Amino acid sequence: MSPMIETSDGSPVLLDRDGEIAILRLHRPDRLNAFTDEMCELLLTAMDRIDADDSVRAVVLTGSGRGFCAGADLAAGGDTFVLGDDPVTGGAPADQGGLVALRFYRSTKPIIAAINGPAAGVGVTMTLSADIRIASDTAKFGFVFTRRGLVPEACSSWFLPRIVGISTALEWTLGGRMVGADEARERGLVREIVPAGQVLERALELARELVGGTAPVSVALTRGLMWRMLGAASPEVAHRADSLGIHLRGVSGDVREGVESFLAKRDPQFPDRVSAGLPDLFGAAEPAT
Repeated sequence: MSPMIETSDGSPVLLDRDGEIAILRLHRPDRLNAFTDEMCELLLTAMDRIDADDSVRAVVLTGSGRGFCAGADLAAGGDTFVLGDDPVTGGAPADQGGLVALRFYRSTKPIIAAINGPAAGVGVTMTLSADIRIASDTAKFGFVFTRRGLVPEACSSWFLPRIVGISTALEWTLGGRMVGADEARERGLVREIVPAGQVLERALELARELVGGTAPVSVALTRGLMWRMLGAASPEVAHRADSLGIHLRGVSGDVREGVESFLAKRDPQFPDRVSAGLPDLFGAAEPAT
């Protein structure tokens, strides 16, 4: 593994790579990787670097030590969530967990969360915009906001019901109890459970399955289509976006290479690059006014 950015053991986020897979690691093991302002900023910066690097095809998000993320760092005690007004608007400042969740949502590369241990608060909600979550057999999940006098954050009121259904989302967020790995799998929050020592390797294996032999631009556009169409008003909206995507991709070098390599029974070498820019499929997907 070679580092993608300069980091040290004192950094709360480490960014490494294993071949074409970036490994984004929460790294405050002595604090169960509790979330801080610095961690937020480093996660956003790391995702910008990942999206700009065409040699990276997918991302695995995990934690150091025995936990994934214990939620917000509560070192400030009862003042932890006392925040000043936004200096620009004078209104409520942006929720930092939401900034991270939205940055994952906007990724042009698939994201797999390898949840290596307990995940609570923002530690679980930040993973909801990952494409796949796998958990270690030591993992448990806590949407504990009502037990701290808060409400759910990190856009989880949008993501969670779409993943597990509204009844489960309400059960977990209203009561705020810890949810074991088996229940999380049964309700659809995680794809599978593996022994703690194998969660990262399994996530890397899944990441390679997602991107092996696929066109990077098509992967990015497909990911965007699937997430964006969750909120579409009707299938007609998806039809417009799909039609534009098929039209624009149909004349691309990627499609020519994809068809010719299939007919020649050889591995494809797709020429198009995500960093060159992606076509906007979604302006056409908005309903006319």
